[in-house]
Formats: sequence, C-alpha cells, structure tokens
Amino acid sequence: MHPDRVERLVDVAPGVRLWAEDVAGPGEPLLLVMDADASGRYWPDALVARLAERHHVILYDHRDTGRSTWAFDDQPYSVGDLAVDAVMVLDAFAVSRAHVVGTGMGGEIAQLLLLDHPDRLLSATVLGSTVLGGNTALPGPDPALVRMWAEVDDPRDDRAELAWRVTHRELLCGPGVPFDLLAARALEQRVIDHTGHHLPPSAHVHAERTGPERAAELATVAIPTLVVEAPDDPVLPPPHAEHLARAIPGARLVRVPGMGHAITPDLAAPLAATVLDHTTAARGVGQRVAQRERCSGRQVP
Repeated sequence: MHPDRVERLVDVAPGVRLWAEDVAGPGEPLLLVMDADASGRYWPDALVARLAERHHVILYDHRDTGRSTWAFDDQPYSVGDLAVDAVMVLDAFAVSRAHVVGTGMGGEIAQLLLLDHPDRLLSATVLGSTVLGGNTALPGPDPALVRMWAEVDDPRDDRAELAWRVTHRELLCGPGVPFDLLAARALEQRVIDHTGHHLPPSAHVHAERTGPERAAELATVAIPTLVVEAPDDPVLPPPHAEHLARAIPGARLVRVPGMGHAITPDLAAPLAATVLDHTTAARGVGQRVAQRERCSGRQVP
C-alpha cells in the first residue's frame, strides 16, 4: 500500500464496520461514495490520484461490499442508513465539512446528504444518477443489464464469477470508449482479492429506497452542486442527468463525452478536471455560507 494511503475500520452500527481509506493530499477533504453493491476499490487509481493532488481524499466500502461487514439478512437497512454511514465516515476522520462525489447509488446518497446533512458539505458532485425516487417517464436500463441483474445471485465458482463480472462491467462501461478486457479483468480480480471472497454483493437491491416524495425537497438545496451527464450511460441514460440538474437550484450540468455508467481509466483525467473545477469554484461559496451561519449565531464545526 502507498505510504500516503491509510486504511481504517469505522464502526457505524452494533456489529457493523466499514472499511475506509484516507488518501493524503492538500486542501479540503473530498469523500468518494460508490455505486450500489460496489466496493470503494472500483474508484480508478488514476482518478483518486488526480483528486488527491488538490484534496484529502476519503473512500470506503459500503456495508455488504468489500471488507465492510456483510450482514444485510440479519441487519437490514435502507439507502438512507447508508447516507448516515457516509457522515460517520467523515466523523471517523474528524472531517467537519467535505466535498462529496457520488456515482450511481452514491449519487442518491449525495442527494440525501444535501437534504439531511448540508452542514457537512462543501459541494456535491453527482454522476450516473437520477433524481430521488426515480422517474418512470424517462428511459430505463439496457435490457441486457436487466437480464444480468436477474442472475446476480446464481451460484458460480470463482472463475465463472470473474467472467460474469467482466461481462457486466463491459455493459456498464457503455460503447463510448473502447473496452479494455484485460484491465477490466484485473480490476475485478483486485476487488475480489480486496474483499477476500468471490461471493456476489447484492444486498443493495433489497435495501429500501427513498421515495419520490423527497424529490421536491431538492428545490431547497443551497450547496453548490454539479451533475455530470454520461452520454453513454446504459443504466440511466440522458436525459436523467438533465432532469436532476433542473431539480436543484443553480446546479451545473457538465457532459463528459464517452462516459458510461462505470468510470473507466480512460476518462479519469477529464472527469477529475471536471470535479476539480467544481470544487475550486465551490470553495468561495462554502466559505460565504459558513460565514453567514457564524454571523447568524449558528454553530459551525
């Protein structure tokens, strides 16, 4: 492990611990929140390194992924609980406010943080996501992915599981950039090795989701928010990102050409540049918000 990357375990509930990693860097903290049933190890190293040039980066495994506790059957939880987990990860690293970048379900968690914990955020970046509660009027996932999701819990040996994951990842990446089969295989093997077994994570499919009634609350968001549009996203294709950006006052919508639902190493540089432009612009806004809160007598960490 790189000397500037420090691992720790974070207790978030009785008998439930999350694996987390602190990537040393200058500047304000930035929390990376992964997609459903996905370890934090899926964040491309190249993206983490670019972000760590300007930020103290924190990433982690959700419950029932990676090295975190797998116990959904005994201790079921909601996606709202996973948002509270994100706050507890910040607490564990003594971070009062952070930029948050969420992808897929992590984008849903970022929206919940905007609504329920705005005092902990400097900015939010949402990618590969849609407005809370979803929108059935917008295009749905690629049918090939839907068929694969129905197979997620089918019994497979370690070789078959690796092959299934590589095929799944190829679909998630979409057609926007050439698919690197060897790199995808190495990544999936890395995640399996990190986890310590090849059992498929699928708990988040069963976790209770936030209802559409909360979508209207997004109109109250004052934290600087960036919505990244992935034109080749096979899960939540356009115009999901545009619909989300319209729901949040002042949200910026930026398209990253070639991007699908999964983040490939090829797109680490343009995505990092997009995120860093946003966090830099948000810095002054966050400072003014904190100053207003102090002047109004509200306690700010």
